[in-house]
Amino acid sequence: MNAATAHALRPDARQTDAFGPHVLDIDAPAEVARITEALRRQLRGDLRKRGLVLGLSGGIDSSVCAALAAQAVEGKNVFCLFMPENDSDPESLALGRLVAQTYGLEAEIEDIGPALDVMGCYRRRDAFIREIVPEYGPGWACKVVIANSLARAGYNISSLVVQSPEGETTRHRLTPQVYLGIVAATNMKQRTRKQIEYYHADRLNFAVIGTPNRLEYDQGFFVKNGDGAADVKPIAHLYKSQVYQLADHLGVPREISARPPTTDTWSLAQTQEEFYFALPTDKMDLCLYGLNHGVPADDVARAVGVTAEQVGRVWDDITAKRKATRYLHASPRLVEGVAEIG
Repeated sequence: MNAATAHALRPDARQTDAFGPHVLDIDAPAEVARITEALRRQLRGDLRKRGLVLGLSGGIDSSVCAALAAQAVEGKNVFCLFMPENDSDPESLALGRLVAQTYGLEAEIEDIGPALDVMGCYRRRDAFIREIVPEYGPGWACKVVIANSLARAGYNISSLVVQSPEGETTRHRLTPQVYLGIVAATNMKQRTRKQIEYYHADRLNFAVIGTPNRLEYDQGFFVKNGDGAADVKPIAHLYKSQVYQLADHLGVPREISARPPTTDTWSLAQTQEEFYFALPTDKMDLCLYGLNHGVPADDVARAVGVTAEQVGRVWDDITAKRKATRYLHASPRLVEGVAEIG
C-alpha cells in the first residue's frame, strides 16, 4: 500500500481482514483538507497562478473538483465552463449549472458545436461510419461499445451501435481502420474543450484543473492533449468510490451523485462501462485495488460477485490497458535532454 492510499484510508479499513468495499473507506474531511492544501501550495509554487479553471460536465468528478477548488481558493478565484456540443445531453448542462450555483462559482457557456462542425468533426466521423453502415446520415445516432471482457479471453473487439431515424437499433463489428477514424474524429471534442479552458486560464492567469479519478488515470481513459491536459489533477489518486465519499462530504447535489457515469460524447446514451471498463466502476475499483495490493483473486471475486477466473480476465484487461495507454502519460521524446530546464 502506498503512502497516499494509507493516509486516506480509515484505520478500521486497514485493520479489517475481510476484503470488501470497506477497504476504500476514507476520512473525507481529512482528505479534503489534504487536497485543498496541496492545491494552494501548487498554485503558490511552480505554477504561480491565482485561481483555477475547469470544465463542468455535470458528472461526479468535475463536480467534486469544483467543490474542492472553491474550498482551496475561494469561489471568486474559480472559473467554470459549460461546453456543450451537438451530441451533448441537455441534462449535463443543467447539472453543471446546478453545481456552479451550489458553490457560488462564476461560469460561462461555450458552445463548441459550431467549431467542431467547421473542423469537420461530425463529417469525418460520419464518413467512417458509412464505411460500415452506408445509409448513416442526418437523423441517425451512434455510439461505440466494447465486448464484455468477463465473457471471453483475449482482445476486446469494439462495435458500432447505430439507431435509424425510425428508432431501429443495430450493432456492427468495427474494422481497426474505421474504429481509429471514428475515435480520432470524436477526440476533437475533448481537445477543443481543453483549448477553450486554456484560453480562459491564460486571460485570468489561472491554472487548469484536470478531473480524472484513479481508475481513469490508471487505465488511460482520457484523450492526450484533450481532457488529459491539465496543470493540476487533484483526484487522480482517488478511486471512484472515494470520489463519491468526497461528494457526500462536500455537499455535491444528489442529482449528480445518483446519475450513472456517462461519457456524454456520443449521440446515443452510453455508459463508461459500455465504452471502456469491464465492470461498473464500484466493482472495477475493487478489482484495481486488489491487483495493486496483491489481494488473492478468490477474495476479490467474493467481494465483487464474479468468479476468480473472471477477476483474472479483468486484471489482464487492466494490465493491457496500462500498456496500451502508457504513451498518454509520456512527455514528448527528445533526441537529447536539455539540462538547463530539468
